[in-house]
Amino acid sequence: MQRTFHRVVRILNEAGAAHMNDTGVQRVLDWAVAELPVPGIVADVRGGERRWFGAAGVADMATGAPRRPGEYAHTGSGGKAFIATVLLSLEAEGRLSIDDPVNTWLPGVLDRNGYDGDRTSIRHLLNNTSGLFSTGMAPELTSRYATRAGFVRHRFDTVAAEDLLRLTVSRPPVGRPGERFEYSNGGFYLAEAVIEKVTGNSLAEEIDRRIVRPLGLTGTYVRSAEDTGYPDPHPRAYSTLFYKDGTDPAAVTPENWESVMEEPGLEPLDVTEFNTSWVPANVISTTDDMITFVGALAGGTLLPAAQHREMWTTVSTEGGNWMPYARYGLGLFEFDEAATGGLTLRGVGGSYWGCLFYTVSSADGDHAVSLQTNTEWKSWDVLFKVVEAEFGISLGG
Repeated sequence: MQRTFHRVVRILNEAGAAHMNDTGVQRVLDWAVAELPVPGIVADVRGGERRWFGAAGVADMATGAPRRPGEYAHTGSGGKAFIATVLLSLEAEGRLSIDDPVNTWLPGVLDRNGYDGDRTSIRHLLNNTSGLFSTGMAPELTSRYATRAGFVRHRFDTVAAEDLLRLTVSRPPVGRPGERFEYSNGGFYLAEAVIEKVTGNSLAEEIDRRIVRPLGLTGTYVRSAEDTGYPDPHPRAYSTLFYKDGTDPAAVTPENWESVMEEPGLEPLDVTEFNTSWVPANVISTTDDMITFVGALAGGTLLPAAQHREMWTTVSTEGGNWMPYARYGLGLFEFDEAATGGLTLRGVGGSYWGCLFYTVSSADGDHAVSLQTNTEWKSWDVLFKVVEAEFGISLGG
């Protein structure tokens, strides 16, 4: 009788804790819409048998249609984790080593403008310690989308893979390989080229074969270079991520970019239809699928043990103008346990025009939350407050 009583109390306590988490996460969603502002936001939660979905705001500012479960959205830099997973899977098969120099697979591609393809490894590309400059800030790319007028003019431009590789080495290194962290899309353009060289297949084929089908993902695919839309259902995407008129893109750096952005309060631009052939991996997914994917990576059920350890061998991001409280693995991040009170939390995410998509999981993969907004990064507080509410922690506190 006493054992039964304590079991009932435990069940009631767990149910109450889950309800408190749900209430707390919903408050964050409501706050994001009311205060930042974010047009629409969703949070999808999985914890054991518990499932919860919350939303605030709208999927379409013109019609007022609400956000809903199962919407397709771009994963942004979350695609980097897909690239890293494919490469580690190839390593497990003995087809390459992530410590191979880039020149082993792409001879001479990196040997220009001060870079050295013999000293830069695949690992350096995947953990952003290659010394490559912050490719996303390259004027050749940002000038297309830097202003509202430029975005409208260039939104359907396709960027060829060979142009991305040239862009990757268009500025001198910011450091020696392995010396420091600098977040750079260019490393992942190179990593994608390695995959296609080793396998003879497209990245899309390898992601489908090694990730989508094994995990049973039903809403995840690599968008083709020509595709600019989404399947239904999907939210409209809205952006205010534009420079002030007259800004010289060549003068913008990872340190000063926030100071040249448009003044707050301007009407968002609908950027839903947009060619994203320059985004690493270019993956479209759903919050439900991303919970499955990130849970498998966090818990080690998709990759062999050796590759799982490599994926989660992290480097400091200090000084790299990136997310606070985080260390970087291979294409993904782990919150610093000093900031989480000792709790291991692992995640995948990214943001760009009209989209923010982050998924964070416990280390065993059993408890995860996936967050998506139909506008870009507004404040790290959006992610941090959701993580704090769902996992019962205080980041940095």
